[in-house]
Amino acid sequence: MAIIYVTGGAKSGKSKFAEDLLLSLNDGKQKNVYLATSVVFDEEMKKKVELHKARRKDNWITVESYKNFSQSLEEMMNENKKNNMLVDCLTNMISNIIFENEEIDWEKPEKNQLEKCDRNVKKEVQNLCEIFKNFENVVIVSNEVGMGLVPAYSLGRYFREIAGKMNQFVAEKADEVYFVVSGISMKIK
Repeated sequence: MAIIYVTGGAKSGKSKFAEDLLLSLNDGKQKNVYLATSVVFDEEMKKKVELHKARRKDNWITVESYKNFSQSLEEMMNENKKNNMLVDCLTNMISNIIFENEEIDWEKPEKNQLEKCDRNVKKEVQNLCEIFKNFENVVIVSNEVGMGLVPAYSLGRYFREIAGKMNQFVAEKADEVYFVVSGISMKIK
């Protein structure tokens, strides 16, 4: 079993790299499961999802979920063989969990609300990592959030903080880590 973490900036080519990498690990015995964590909330996201689906063709079984993975992936985990899985992407998953916390006033967030949100995000990321053992190979995609400007608004700073921590958490668990820039991958672990 291999856990592979792929990170890079937005539109860096990390998803295509991750898809190709996982396909190369398939020995013909496994299914390729694509765990899509985004929620389609506008036309721009809808077009992005359609482009990703068109690129994957019929080589994948797509499961759309950003939490409750034991339930959403139950069928894939209860087969008599271990399948491969691509998680795309961790930062979308984190965003969705953050926005479940509608009671937070992002102009003036309260410390206890942020701590609760931290716990919710960490719990779901840990749950995601826990199901990895049910798969032969897992590739996780995430945006690198620490190389840009510090956001001027509290929600952006909070997202950068929690996403950065979760990226570190997953990268530490990974057997291999790749950084993708302009479509070119660099193995860093």
